[in-house]
Amino acid sequence: MSTNTLHIKCIKCGSADLAPLTRYSNSNLTSCKSCDFIFCKGIPSEQTLLDYYENNYQRTNYFSPITRARYNHLLDKFESKRKTNRILDIGCGHGFFLEVAKERGWEVYGTELSNKAIEDCELKEIQMHKGRILESTYEENTFDIVVSIEMIEHINYPKEYVKIIQRILRKGGQCYITTPNFNSLLRYYLKEKYDVIEYPNHLCYYTKKSLSSLFHENGLKPAYIKTTGLSFTRFRTSKGKSNQEYVSETSDDEMVRYKIEKNGFLRFGKKAINGILNLFKVGDSIKASFIKD
Repeated sequence: MSTNTLHIKCIKCGSADLAPLTRYSNSNLTSCKSCDFIFCKGIPSEQTLLDYYENNYQRTNYFSPITRARYNHLLDKFESKRKTNRILDIGCGHGFFLEVAKERGWEVYGTELSNKAIEDCELKEIQMHKGRILESTYEENTFDIVVSIEMIEHINYPKEYVKIIQRILRKGGQCYITTPNFNSLLRYYLKEKYDVIEYPNHLCYYTKKSLSSLFHENGLKPAYIKTTGLSFTRFRTSKGKSNQEYVSETSDDEMVRYKIEKNGFLRFGKKAINGILNLFKVGDSIKASFIKD
């Protein structure tokens, strides 16, 4: 990793008491001794990020029917929050989630860096903003729901990001977040080989504790937070045993998901395993919801 600029203070709490994670020196990871937040000390330039997301970042074009069902289930839970009828997906990719929300009558908004992703979303009649979300991008109290799916790990201004979400949510509105779990079982096993740890793709690394405190400290009350899942695809690619796309119709994960969906016994087993992963806080993914009081 090459960078000319480094963080000298924690980007979550502002403390200058930082300690490098020696096992992750290639990614320049550091830990704050005051709040235990883990982030990349290097600061990529805006141009570096634009080039990366325009040319190197791989967004999936595959919209799994299982994922569509999961989105519908999630949107079922959002129905009780529908007042303004507006929903925002920050970093919405090709707009799969908002596509489903629009089918259900929501007024849909999204943000993205990639011109191609924006073009795809606009063809689906999603109202798009190009670039980093700013305080001035949307009016205060605009949205019932703000969704940030596998997004918050890509930015290195977490306090500002959450404050913006808090501002644009109406009172009683809900934010839904997913992000990789740094304390996952796979990361403990794979250590520096875990391919979630990648610069400049991922700049911050969350645990249940750090994500919950970040949102709580910036005006959003945790409704729930859990860790779930183990990725066979991620395990094999991290070990160098596969170069498959992380999300695709033929990925290991999608094949496992398909088998589980078709078998009641396997569904029960999945639920039990996720319960254990959540109990010990070692699932691959953090899924959380926060409410604006």
